[in-house]
Amino acid sequence: MDDAGQKLKRARERLNLRYRDVEEASLRIADRHKNEEFIIALSRLSDIENKGTVPTIYRMYSLCAIYRLNQSDVLRWYGVDLSGLSADSSAIQLAQTHIVTLPADAQGEVSLPLALDPGFDIRKTTYLSRMIQRWGRVSLALLQDLDVQTHRYAFIGSEDWTMYPLIPPNAFILIDESKKKIVSSGWTSEFDRPIYFLEHRQGYVCGWCSLNDNQLVVLPHPASMCPPQVWVYPEQIEVVGQVTGVAMPLDQARRRRGQT
Repeated sequence: MDDAGQKLKRARERLNLRYRDVEEASLRIADRHKNEEFIIALSRLSDIENKGTVPTIYRMYSLCAIYRLNQSDVLRWYGVDLSGLSADSSAIQLAQTHIVTLPADAQGEVSLPLALDPGFDIRKTTYLSRMIQRWGRVSLALLQDLDVQTHRYAFIGSEDWTMYPLIPPNAFILIDESKKKIVSSGWTSEFDRPIYFLEHRQGYVCGWCSLNDNQLVVLPHPASMCPPQVWVYPEQIEVVGQVTGVAMPLDQARRRRGQT
């Protein structure tokens, strides 16, 4: 913590700013936002630089604005690395199905396969790990061409069995927000029947849908042993989009609750 304070001190000194200059600048920021929490008093700035006092989120904002610093960098100085946010979120299982938000300005890096064996044949089932010749770290900024505006991502809760076994708990799904219209025909089996992701007042639900006038029925997979859910549409429930992709764990030892 002391090291972070010293880094802030060096940033101030590089700009030839006195304590009084920083306080006056923070007063202007506080006035712009109509919030006194942004003010950095002389004594508080001294404590931040010399005594390891951690600034509040408001004062950190002011310091970053005054010193022209990236807030992610300053958080890292204090031991908070935002690049690990997604990994930490993935390590915590939530019982409720929920939206997964990928920020458009995501920073950091991700491990991706950079080179595949020339003999790789996409038509055949393949042990992909053995086909990857080289892994590398790729900046998330390079992945911004992914269609994150049309598609959204969601995680099926660890206790959500609605579409089991097609979509088991802990599955990661891709949602196409451009496909919100519920269709009533056009499929030949359960595998090509559209699955929808919907939002209601208590959370989210994923399933087949049937719409009659203003009554929307969310139909679970028969093997899930879950009951259908009936909602008044669109007053009580909203269609987020159609599920177009699924990534799910395959664990044959896992069994549905209550089954033997």
